Amino acid sequence: MAAVLSSWIPPAEGLLPKWLLFVSLVSTLNSIQAYSTLTYTSRVYNPTSTDPPLKQPAHVTWLSSRTFGTWTFLTCVIRFYAAYHINEPAFYQLAMWTYVVAFAHFGSEWWIFGTTRWGKPLAGPVIVSIGSLVWMFSQWGYYVKA
Repeated sequence: MAAVLSSWIPPAEGLLPKWLLFVSLVSTLNSIQAYSTLTYTSRVYNPTSTDPPLKQPAHVTWLSSRTFGTWTFLTCVIRFYAAYHINEPAFYQLAMWTYVVAFAHFGSEWWIFGTTRWGKPLAGPVIVSIGSLVWMFSQWGYYVKA
């Protein structure tokens, strides 16, 4: 069983490829939940009530949740491919861009549109996007050779 599981782990050295795979798998689960319930999406996009939300925000609909799930799954696919092709500049850059877009999205929803607020539901995506982006910038030369 261990041999089967280890065959799925990205072969490149270091932890970054494994992290990209892990985030990709977690994002897949997040996409599934976005298609199956509004509960978690309502927790993130809820600027006024406490955690968990007292009521579903009007701007969280099945359409917005499925759109978010689709967008999340697209980033999952990009990060999955980057985990296995980490030495290829295009895959590495695309994965970095997924974190830039994620941070821009969540940041703008918080600071510009006011559809979310700081708390546990927002902290996860913000910390993962910033941390992963900093990590990827710092490791570019290690994984991508000129």
